[in-house]
Amino acid sequence: MNQQSKNEGINASIEKKVESVDYRSSAGQDQEARSVEVTHQPHSSNNTSGGILAGAAAAVTSTLQSAKDAVSKK
Repeated sequence: MNQQSKNEGINASIEKKVESVDYRSSAGQDQEARSVEVTHQPHSSNNTSGGILAGAAAAVTSTLQSAKDAVSKK
């Protein structure tokens, strides 16, 4: 069994699928109801919104520093 198969098995066990109804309507038309299945996947603790924002801030800082260096010809 390869690593991807193992991960898919792990993820499948923590996904939660629920039945729901999708309501759609166009302007001037009646509302249409359609059954849908929604899959909820919990986020890993390593990808908290704070962690994602911190990574983005570090990338922006690095890019700005590179631009400053290029302008000042370092």
